[in-house]
Amino acid sequence: MTDLSKLEPAEVWRQFGEICKIPRPSKKESKMVEYLLRFGQQHNLETISDMAGNVVIRKPATKGMENRRTIVLQSHIDMVCEKTADSAHNFDCDPIVPVIDGDWVSATDTTLGADDGIGVATQLAILSSGSVEHPAIECLFTVDEETGLTGANSLDGSMLKGRTLINLDSEDEGQIFIGCAGGINTTARLKFTKQPVATNSMAFRVDVKGLRGGHSGDDIHKGFGNANKILNRFLWNATKLFELKLCNFDGGNLHNAIPRNATATITINKKDETDLLQYFDSFKDNVKQELKYTESNLSIELTKTDLPTEAIDNNSQMRLLNAIYGCPNGPIAMSHALPGLVETSTNLASVKTETSEIEIVTSQRSSVESAKEDIAAMVESVFAQAGMEVEHSEGYPGWEPNTNSDILSTAVASYKRLFGKEPEVKAIHAGLECGLFLKKIPDMDMISIGPTMRGVHSPGERIEIKTVKMFYDFLTDILKNI
Repeated sequence: MTDLSKLEPAEVWRQFGEICKIPRPSKKESKMVEYLLRFGQQHNLETISDMAGNVVIRKPATKGMENRRTIVLQSHIDMVCEKTADSAHNFDCDPIVPVIDGDWVSATDTTLGADDGIGVATQLAILSSGSVEHPAIECLFTVDEETGLTGANSLDGSMLKGRTLINLDSEDEGQIFIGCAGGINTTARLKFTKQPVATNSMAFRVDVKGLRGGHSGDDIHKGFGNANKILNRFLWNATKLFELKLCNFDGGNLHNAIPRNATATITINKKDETDLLQYFDSFKDNVKQELKYTESNLSIELTKTDLPTEAIDNNSQMRLLNAIYGCPNGPIAMSHALPGLVETSTNLASVKTETSEIEIVTSQRSSVESAKEDIAAMVESVFAQAGMEVEHSEGYPGWEPNTNSDILSTAVASYKRLFGKEPEVKAIHAGLECGLFLKKIPDMDMISIGPTMRGVHSPGERIEIKTVKMFYDFLTDILKNI
């Protein structure tokens, strides 16, 4: 494992290296919770936790700052667990292996977990520091942010004394976020029966892979390919041309990640082999041409495989392919309040074939609550027309921007003082826990900041080294001057 402690600030990177050793998939953060509880005890700091696993560690104000307001520093301890197709990594027990690659730190064949491990590491560095000046601090560490924000949703607001919160889960240095989108998941299920495969058939495996993937909020407007949509497009068109039978369809993994890979097994009449191969080559060329500016590593492959004995029944096959083709995906509306911000979007996240059922998971986001409900209803209507069972998750609220925020004024002044330029004040299309905190504690004053990260929620996740020091200096200067 690369020694990160030679990077600056040393204690932040040392703590991050330790965190990388601890498995912390969403809903499986118990080892990380134990680490935090032990950390608080070792540093003689008041440490509490709740039934969900959220942890609060309190540190008294440094001398002379006792009369200033308490500041809450917040990050989440779980991470998105994505890996390359050929990786044998087991996120339940294997450590993340960080590597220094020029100006960046990434991981070996997996997500790095800097989202939001770097926020956690920064909190721990401040808690252990004897030199950082600050008012009373409450460090809040939440669980299960990535798969439903259940930690923040279950948090009892009385755990926190402070009414000023700095969320450490943003991904662009030089930007201060004051608002975020709300979100909801829509899941559809299609039951099917099996039919025998004709003896005069041959089978192929279709693979779409090599896509960039990325965060379904931050990256949804960048024109990246959706593996599920690309694969379905081929299957839908090929079904119109040939006696194609679908045996399975599996693509994507996480509701908040743009799917990078998708695969299906199909059968056709042997007599159609040459025509299918010709059509496939034409299809592949067209899609690669369409995505040449955003997906240079896109690979679409058609390979012969063993003939299955059964396929999905014809009626279910067409209902599935029609529904996926018709399901909206990508940006739906742009914000008029904040130019350049995606207001509403939807992501066709995963398609999974089980023994007798296919499950499709989608996620919708919007900074306007009624628009969030509208796009979720639109997605529901597509799958309902196909006769599928549809359900929505509980969802989470957005965070309405407050341009008159006291902590925002302090942060802007601090950034200008440190770096000699104005920071960007923005809202984000991704979901942050801030919306839930505001729902529970309506008078909470909040901002969100972080260092620069790219490729989050994908094995290409990386964090820019120099911005970690800038982020740490920025945060500690805010604490000193609040």
